[in-house]
Amino acid sequence: MDNSGENHQDFVVPPVEGVAGGGTGYGWNDGSLDCSNSLRGNIDPSKIPSADLVHVWSMPSTANIGQQEMPRPLEHITLLVARNERESAQIAIRPKVSWGGPGMAGVVQIQCTDLCSTSGDRLVVGKSLTLRRVVPILGVPDALVPLDPVTQINLLPGETSALWISIDVPIGQPPGQYEGEIFVTAIKTDTESLTQPFTKSEKHQIYKDIRNCLDFVEPMNGTPLEEVAERVKSATSSLRKILLSPTFIECSAENGQVDMMDEDTFTNFSVRLKLNVTVWEFSLPVTPSLPAVFGISETVIEDRYGVEHGSDGWYDALDQHFKWFLQYRISPFFCRWGDGMRVLAYSCPWTAEHPKADEYYSDPRLAAYAVPFAPVITGTDTTTDSLRKEVETLKTKSHWKKAYFYLWDEPLNLEQYNSICSMSNVLRNYAPDARVLTTYYCGPSDAPLAPNNFEAFVKVPKFLRPHTQIYCTSEWVLGNREDLVKDIVAEIQPENSEEWWTYVCMGPSDPHPNWHLGMRGTQHRAVMWRVWKEGGTGFLYWGSNCYEKATVASAEIRFRHGLPPGDGVLFYPGEVFSTNQLVASVRLERILSGLQDIEYLKLYASRYGREDGLALLEKTGVYLGPERYTLDHTPVDLMRGEIFCACRS
Repeated sequence: MDNSGENHQDFVVPPVEGVAGGGTGYGWNDGSLDCSNSLRGNIDPSKIPSADLVHVWSMPSTANIGQQEMPRPLEHITLLVARNERESAQIAIRPKVSWGGPGMAGVVQIQCTDLCSTSGDRLVVGKSLTLRRVVPILGVPDALVPLDPVTQINLLPGETSALWISIDVPIGQPPGQYEGEIFVTAIKTDTESLTQPFTKSEKHQIYKDIRNCLDFVEPMNGTPLEEVAERVKSATSSLRKILLSPTFIECSAENGQVDMMDEDTFTNFSVRLKLNVTVWEFSLPVTPSLPAVFGISETVIEDRYGVEHGSDGWYDALDQHFKWFLQYRISPFFCRWGDGMRVLAYSCPWTAEHPKADEYYSDPRLAAYAVPFAPVITGTDTTTDSLRKEVETLKTKSHWKKAYFYLWDEPLNLEQYNSICSMSNVLRNYAPDARVLTTYYCGPSDAPLAPNNFEAFVKVPKFLRPHTQIYCTSEWVLGNREDLVKDIVAEIQPENSEEWWTYVCMGPSDPHPNWHLGMRGTQHRAVMWRVWKEGGTGFLYWGSNCYEKATVASAEIRFRHGLPPGDGVLFYPGEVFSTNQLVASVRLERILSGLQDIEYLKLYASRYGREDGLALLEKTGVYLGPERYTLDHTPVDLMRGEIFCACRS
C-alpha cells in the first residue's frame, strides 16, 4: 500500500500483533494516541477539510475492525486480481470531533469512481466495484450490508466504522492497471435528508404521486377537450409538486443544470483514497477446481419467510438462495434432517425431468450437486419410484459426473452404518456408478473396527466399501497431527473412483482454522489452505443459515444453543438489515478468498509441481500447519505476488 497520500493524518501507530491482519478490534486502547484537535464549538464541515474531522485508513480483508479499532496512517489500496476473481479490502472511519446532532459525531458521504485503465477500459461502480457496511454481530464485525455507490453513514463519537469494498473482475476484462478514487466527506447533518437514498416511505409516496398523475391522463378516449385540458393541468401541478419536493431540490438549479462548482468544492474537502488494481491475464476457472458443497436448511427458510413447502413462494426462495450462493464458488445443497442424523440433501428442488433441473445442474459454476434419495415434494411416488426416475433421467446427462448422494450425517453406531449400506444397495440397483458421500469422525461405537479410536476411524473405508465413494472426514479428528493424513489417504482407493474430502463442524476450535465468529481473519481463510496442503479433493460444510427458529423474516438473528457462535451461519436474511438482498458474512467472503487461493496454488503447481507449491505456501509463511499459519495479511499478498510473477505470460 502506498503511504504517499495527500491527506496526512497525525497519530501514533498502535503496537499490535498482526498489524495488517487481526486488528485491535475488541476494546484495545492506547493513551499515547494523539487525538488532540483544536476545533471547538459549532463546526461547519462544508468549510473544513474532512481530514480535520475524521480519521480514514485502509485495512486488508483479513482484518477484524472492531468499534474500538484505533487510527492508522492513510495508505492507498493496491490489489492484484485475476479475471473471474473477487478481491476485497476495508476502509475504516473514526471521528476526530463531533459536528452532528446530539448522540452522534456526524455524517460522512462515501462516493466511489469507476476504475479506469490507460487504454480506456473500466471496472464500473455498482457492478464491478461494490460497497458494503460491516455490521457487528454479538459485538464482532461480521454482517456485510449492501450500500449504494454514493451513500451516507452516521458516525458515533469514539467508535470506528468499517466499510467493505470488493472488486469483481469479469472473465473477459482486459488485463492492465486500473485506477480510481474513493471520497470520504464530512457533511452537514441537516443536509442528510437531501442526499440520503430514498427510504421505503419516500419511494411509496413518489410512486403514489406519479401513479395519480397517470390515472389523471391515461383514460382519454371520448373525453371532452375541456376535461382533457383540466386533467393535464392537474397532472402538471402534481409533477411540479414532486420536482419541488425536498427529495429533488438539489437537482433544481437555475436553467435546469446542476452547479458543478459545488461538487468540485465538495471533493476538494474530501479525504481521497486512491484505489489501484492490477488485473492480470490469469482467469480463475468458471467451474471451481475444488468442489465445496455447503448446506442450506430448507426448514429455516420455510419458517422465517413463511413459505409453505412446495408452494411457488417456496420455489422462489430456494431459487434465490441457490443462485446467490454460486458467486462464492460454492456448490449449495438444500437439506432436511431426519431421525438419527439421516439427511435429505438435494441441490435442485425440481425433479430431474423439469427444465429447471437441467438449468441448475448444467450451470458451469456448480462443481458438484446432491441428488435426493427420497422425493423432495411428497406425492404419489414412493421413495424407490422417485429415486429410479431421478437416476434414470440424470444418467443420460453429461453433468451426471457431478452428482453425489449425501445419505447420512456422521453415523455413530452399527445400525446407522448399516442403514447407509442398505440405502446404497437400493441406489445401486439403478446406478452402479453413483457416488455416495458419507461424513464421519469415528467408526461404529458398538462394533470396534480396531483396538483404538483413531485406528477404528481409519478403517471406516474398508467397512463402508463399496457403499461410499466420497469419504468425508472431520478435521477435528486430526488435531494438530498432519502426519496422520497419510494414514487416512492410504485407505482410499482413487483407482476405484474413491475420494477423500474433509469438513469442519463445531470443531476444531481455536487456534485451528475454522469459521467461528471472533476468530482471526487469516484463521477463517486458512481452512482452505489446510485443505490444499493436506490434499483433500473436496470440502463439505453442514449448514449456512442454521440460526434459531423464527417466523418473521426481520426477526433478530440468534445462534443455536450448544454451538460455537457463528457455527452453521454464513449469511443473514436481508430483512434483518432493511434490505431485500441476502447479507453475506465477513467469514463467507474469506471462504471465497481461500477457495480463490486454491486456484492460485493449483496454477503454480501445474507449472512447477505440487512439492514446489507446498514449499511456496511454507516459504512465504502463509501456512505451515493447523497451529502455524500467518496472523498477518502481508504473507498472503507475498504468496499471491510470487505466483503472479512466476506464472504471468
